[in-house]
Amino acid sequence: MTFQLRSPLYDQETIELPQEMSKLSNPFNGTVCSKRGDEYPIKNNIADLLNEEMSYTLAQSSNHWNITASLYEDLWRVRSLSLLTGEPFPIEKEKELLAGWVQPKPEKTYLDVGCSTALYARFLKKIEPDSRQIAVDFSLAMLEEARLKGEADQTDLYLIRADAREMPFFGKTFDGVVMGGTLNELSDELKVLFECRRILKDGGTFFMMHLIQSKSWYGKVLQNSAEWSGIKFWTVEQSNEMFKRAGFMAEEQIVKGIVCFTKLKPV
Repeated sequence: MTFQLRSPLYDQETIELPQEMSKLSNPFNGTVCSKRGDEYPIKNNIADLLNEEMSYTLAQSSNHWNITASLYEDLWRVRSLSLLTGEPFPIEKEKELLAGWVQPKPEKTYLDVGCSTALYARFLKKIEPDSRQIAVDFSLAMLEEARLKGEADQTDLYLIRADAREMPFFGKTFDGVVMGGTLNELSDELKVLFECRRILKDGGTFFMMHLIQSKSWYGKVLQNSAEWSGIKFWTVEQSNEMFKRAGFMAEEQIVKGIVCFTKLKPV
């Protein structure tokens, strides 16, 4: 079964991704296009729909470095929540929360936005092999690392390079959307949230993990120093107001240290 995208140039035109490209253990290369003739390459199972160069903050630019991509999950991501929450918080606990709130179903379609190494998408596919998982990021280096890890995990998913502010999907495509830690690095976070609302089905679930403002003086100093690189922080109240503006309501929320997990529902 193919997966249909919306052409980045022609809103009403469809681009079909072949199912073969989601089989990460089998190298796939080629080109896809809409009926209007706009073409996009698929290289090593990654469909690149990001035609225009973007401007990046320092924090965003670091995601393009191969060294960042190779170390992100194994060195940082597996330890980050314990460091940020100030208590033992193994990644298995985060995955348990993700599974409980998203509850992926067979034949349903889910999107990992700002996926980095597609940690969330790979895990959801593992617990529900008959679901369809799509992972999107602007960083080719991260997507290449996601492909390697998906191949090692024997996980099938679609990897797409695209701008989250203008995602190449038709409205109400996804049964669930997940985002882990990406919100703080976005240049236009509200626009991305509006896009997530547009492509999420009514009744779908949006799983969000992001960092909030620290209440300690030393935490505030560290966060203030990080803001010059393009990383943003909000209070829980500010975050929920932002979610509300984008068309979501917080159905469940857990705060641990400066880490906030939120189960969002469209309204």
